[in-house]
Amino acid sequence: MPKRSAVKGLPPEVKAWLDQALVKSNFSDYKALEEMLKEKGFSISKSSIHRYGREFESKLAAIKLATEQARAVVEEVGDEENALGDALAQVVQQKAFEALMKLEDPGKVNLASIGKMVADLNRSSVTLKKYRAEVRGKVTEAAEQVAKEIKSKGLSEEAAEEIRQKILGIA
Repeated sequence: MPKRSAVKGLPPEVKAWLDQALVKSNFSDYKALEEMLKEKGFSISKSSIHRYGREFESKLAAIKLATEQARAVVEEVGDEENALGDALAQVVQQKAFEALMKLEDPGKVNLASIGKMVADLNRSSVTLKKYRAEVRGKVTEAAEQVAKEIKSKGLSEEAAEEIRQKILGIA
């Protein structure tokens, strides 16, 4: 079994500082980071910092790429139905399930925490769907009212329907 990373053993506030310093230095100048950690009372080699930095940079790049891709998808096709959010919730649930299936000792897992995560994902999805349905209902009702008013003022059925469709197009 490989030795545990010295960086990962740092106190949370020092590790958070190091993470920020790595980003600020564009994942370079590990010798300076080694010296700064020494000043803070931690003796960690530049090689250990570099190994940690390489892993951290890779994870950060993956998050940035996923964020950029999600933004591009939303800009290109829109996401009024929150398909991206639904897909993300499904991926998280799938990954959690896969991780559980690969465990050799399931007793070491906090199932309550995983259950809470899944419940929170489902709750937010249900809440969003209820809100979406509520807004859609209000817009549909408003469109019907507008169409009825317009027809009563003498506008043609076709013109009223066109206005109604334009209103519904925003829902």
